[in-house]
Amino acid sequence: MTYQTLQTAAQTRRSIYALNKNLPLSNAEVVKIIEHAVLHTPSSFNSQSTRVVVLFGAEHEKVWGFVEDALRAIVPADQFEPTKQKLDMFKAGAGTVLFFEDQNVVKGLQEQFPSYAANFPVWAEHADAMHQYAVWTTLAAAGIGANLQHYNPLPDAAIAKEWNIPENWTLRAQMVFGGIAAPAGEKTFQPLEERLKVFGA
Repeated sequence: MTYQTLQTAAQTRRSIYALNKNLPLSNAEVVKIIEHAVLHTPSSFNSQSTRVVVLFGAEHEKVWGFVEDALRAIVPADQFEPTKQKLDMFKAGAGTVLFFEDQNVVKGLQEQFPSYAANFPVWAEHADAMHQYAVWTTLAAAGIGANLQHYNPLPDAAIAKEWNIPENWTLRAQMVFGGIAAPAGEKTFQPLEERLKVFGA
C-alpha cells in the first residue's frame, strides 16, 4: 500500500445524505471494518475508552424513531415537516453506528494520573473522533456512504434503555451509513495558506 492509497480514501470520504439500504458489502463485512477501527485506532495512554454499537435494519430505524420522538417534544408541530424529512433520510440508510465514551475509563485515568486530570476528557474526545474518522473513511473506500450526526443528548435515555447501554457510556455521535443513492455535492475549501504553516523545510 502506498500513502496515495490513504490519501485517495481521505478524498473519497464525504458526507453522503442520500442513502439507501443496498450495501455493496455484507453486514458481516461492515462489522469487520468497524471491528478493525476499534482495534487499531489510537488513544491517549492507550485508554481504549471508545465504545461502539452497530445497528442494522429495523434496529437502526429505531434510533431515528427515538430522535424523532425527542424532537417532536421541542419542535412546534407546524414547523416539524422539514425535520421529519431529514430524519426520514437517515432512516432510509442501512445502519447506524453509535459512538460512546466510557467515563469509568476516563475517571480511572484521572485518579491514576492526577497531574493530567483535566486533559483526559479532552483526550477521550480525540480518540472518539479518530474512531469516527477511521470508520467513515474505510466505509467510503468500500463504496459505502455515511454522514455523522450529533443529536445527543436528546435520544440518549431511550437508546440506553433499548440496547441496555451501561450508565458510564456517554453517547457522542451517530453515524448513518448505507448504499449511495446520490453523490455528495461539490466540496469547498478555505485557503490552505490560512490553515497551514510550514517552517524549516
